[in-house]
Amino acid sequence: MTRRPNTWRVIAEERSISMRAEDQAQRLPKIVQAVVESYNRIGTINHLRPCPLPSTEEVIAITEDLKEVLYPGYRRRQNLHRQNVTYYVGDLLDSVCERLTQQIARALRHEAERDVDTPCQNTSPEDFLDLASEKTLAFLDRLPEIRRLLATDVQAAYDGDPAAKSTDEVIFCYPGLEAITVHRLAHELYRLNVPLIPRIMSERTHSRTGIDIHPGARIGASFFIDHGTGVVIGETCEIADNVKIYQGVTLGAVSFPKDEQGRIIRGQKRHPTIEENVVIYANATILGGQTVIGANSVIGASVSLMNESVPPGTVVTVEKPKLRFRESAKPKTA
Repeated sequence: MTRRPNTWRVIAEERSISMRAEDQAQRLPKIVQAVVESYNRIGTINHLRPCPLPSTEEVIAITEDLKEVLYPGYRRRQNLHRQNVTYYVGDLLDSVCERLTQQIARALRHEAERDVDTPCQNTSPEDFLDLASEKTLAFLDRLPEIRRLLATDVQAAYDGDPAAKSTDEVIFCYPGLEAITVHRLAHELYRLNVPLIPRIMSERTHSRTGIDIHPGARIGASFFIDHGTGVVIGETCEIADNVKIYQGVTLGAVSFPKDEQGRIIRGQKRHPTIEENVVIYANATILGGQTVIGANSVIGASVSLMNESVPPGTVVTVEKPKLRFRESAKPKTA
C-alpha cells in the first residue's frame, strides 16, 4: 500500500517542526545567558534593584482619571448631574490620591538612591510616603485652578478657529487641548519637584498628539495650538497669556553650555520668552534663552530666529522668491 503524496507532505512538515523545536531548545538558553551577562557589562539601561520604579501604565491610568475629573461628562462616565457628580469625583480622587502617592514615593526613593553605591538598602518605601502624600495633596489642591486655565484654553481654541462649531467639539477633538491639558497637570508636579512622573505624562501625550511640551515650560492662560503636529516647546520656555501657535513651531535651544569636564550645565534659561498676544505661524523656529518675542507681534510661517529678539508690535515674515509661471509644453499631434 502506497502513501498518498499529501501524507508525505504532512510527515515532512512534522519533521521540520521537530527540527526547529530542537534547534530552539539548544540555542535559546545560550541567548538568554548572553543577554543576562550583558546586564553586568551594560548597567546603564537596566534596573535590577529591589526598589520599584514608577509604573508607566499606572501613571497613564492616573492621568486618564484626572482628565475625567477635569472634564466631567465628556469622557468615560455619562449622565452625570449635580446630584451624583460629588460622589463620582470623590471616588475618583480618593483612588487617584492613593495611587499617585505610591507612584510619587517610588520616584522620590529612586531619586534619593540613584547615585548610592548600595541603593535600596538604607531606605524603605515608607520613608517617602509622608513626603509623597504631601506633594500629592498639594497637587490635587491645584485642580480648580487648572480647570480655570483650561476653560480659557478651550475658549481660545473656539475663538481662534473658525472651523470649530462649539467648545464641545474642541474638548472632544482637538489634539492641542489634549496636549495643554496634560501639560498643565505635569507642570504642577514639575513645580513640586516630583521626579520622572511629569516626563512620563508629557511623553505619553507627545506620542499621541505629536506635540512635545516639556513639563517645565511656563504657559499662561488662553493658549491655543492649532493643528499641532510637530510643535516643540522646551523646558525653560515662558509663554504669556493669549498666545496662538500653529503646527511645526519650535521654541527651542541654540546650544548647551558645558563645564570644564565637558558635561552639560543644567538649570540655565535655554528657551525663548513669548510675551502676550503673540501669533506664531506654521514651521517657525525660535531659539535661544535670550530671545524675547514682544507683545502683540506676529511671527510668519517658516521664520527662523536665533538669539534675536523682536520688539513689541512687530510683524516678521520671510521674503520668498517670486513664483514663476509658464505655459507647459503642448503635446505633439500626429
